[in-house]
Amino acid sequence: MTSETSISASYSATSRGAAIVTGGSGGIGSAIARSLAAGGHAVVVHANGNLAAAQALAEEIEAGGGQALALAADVTDPAAVEAMVAEATARFGGVAVLVNNAGICTSAPVGGMDAGMIDRELAVNVKSVVLVTQACLPHMAAGAAVVNVSSNIAFSPLPGMTLYCAAKAAVASLTQGFAKELGARGIRVNAVAPGATRTAMTAWIDDATEAAIGGQTPLGRIGEPMDIAGAVAFLASPEASWITGRTLVIDGGLT
Repeated sequence: MTSETSISASYSATSRGAAIVTGGSGGIGSAIARSLAAGGHAVVVHANGNLAAAQALAEEIEAGGGQALALAADVTDPAAVEAMVAEATARFGGVAVLVNNAGICTSAPVGGMDAGMIDRELAVNVKSVVLVTQACLPHMAAGAAVVNVSSNIAFSPLPGMTLYCAAKAAVASLTQGFAKELGARGIRVNAVAPGATRTAMTAWIDDATEAAIGGQTPLGRIGEPMDIAGAVAFLASPEASWITGRTLVIDGGLT
C-alpha cells in the first residue's frame, strides 16, 4: 500500500462519524468547531452549561451548509458523558475526531487552595479527558484522532496558577500515554498547548499585560482562537497521519 493510499484510507475512516468538541460553545472551542465544520466534519458542539451558545453555533454551522448538534453535559460525570456520546453517535454514526477542550482556570497561591478548588480543577481539566476519551473509544475506528488542549504554562508554571499548570501538564502526559496505548488501533492522540489567547477566560488580561506578553513573544502579540483551531484541525487531519503522542506548543515562540 502506498503512502498516498494509506492517507486516503485514513481519511475515509476519519470522515465517518462526528467531531466532538468539548467546551465548544465559546472561545477556542467555538473556533475549533467552526474549523472542523469547514473541513467537512459533522460537529458536536458540547457545552458544560451554556447550551444556548452551543445551539447558536450549531445553527450557524448548519446555516453554512454543515452538520452540527449542540449537547450539554457535565464532563466530570461518567453517566452524563456516556449519554452525550450515545446521542452523538446515534445521530452521526461514530466518532471521527474528539477534541478535549473543556477546561477551567483557577488562580490561587500555595496555601490558598482548598480541597473543593483542587477537586474541581482536576475534575474538569484532567478527569474529563479520561472520561470522554474512554466513552468515545468504542465508537472510533482506525484513522480517528484525539486532540487534547493543554497549555504552554504546563511547562513553565506561573506563580498563583500552579494548580492549573499541573492539571494541564497531566493532559500532556495523558496524551503521550494514550497515544502509546491506542496506536495499535490506528487511533492518534495529540495535544495543543496554547499560550495566552484572546477569549472570555483571559478577559482579565488588561492592555498593559497584553502589551507585556506581546513584548516578550517573538511574533509580538497574544494568540487568537483561530491560531489554535488551525493547529487542531491539522492534527485531526490525514496530513498529520504520522504524528501521535506530541504536544504542540502554540504561543508565538514565547516558550
